Amino acid sequence: MKSIFEKDLIERCTKQDRKAQFELFERYKVALYSSVFRILNEEDMAHDALQEAFIEIFKGIKKFRGESTLGFWMKRIAIRKAIKLAKTRMLFTPLDQVAELPDHTPLDGWIDGQLLDIAIRDLPAGCRGVFLLIEVEGFKHSECAKLLSISENTSKSQLSYAKKLLRGKLNKLMKA
Repeated sequence: MKSIFEKDLIERCTKQDRKAQFELFERYKVALYSSVFRILNEEDMAHDALQEAFIEIFKGIKKFRGESTLGFWMKRIAIRKAIKLAKTRMLFTPLDQVAELPDHTPLDGWIDGQLLDIAIRDLPAGCRGVFLLIEVEGFKHSECAKLLSISENTSKSQLSYAKKLLRGKLNKLMKA
């Protein structure tokens, strides 16, 4: 449900009110940048994705129907832009290699958010993208598969692979 403030801001943006567009940008830039940076793992590309996302947002805001929150609608656009930029670098690990890793390695203690971020950023691009879309952004495997142009089974195997790698990386980081 849109608040009166949000409705007014959207209305003003549809009329290409530059102050409203700047206000919308300022309100959402940090959250959107965070999402695209996690996927791309590179500042320059994240800035490019964010810029492209806001161009699409401002062009398409009149199509926003309010079926979700404005922030969620904008985040989906930003994530799609990041994925488009990342697709050339996303390689997915074959299933036989995923199965080789030991499963359910227990973690040896408390996980610090910064350590988790470091471990996620160190994942291979393909499984990092799947992990972030599913576990952080809340997408379903079917949505993730469609966004990344992969099968649902590949999405599931890459998520499993990412979790296995994260367990190992976090254990090493916590012992360091």
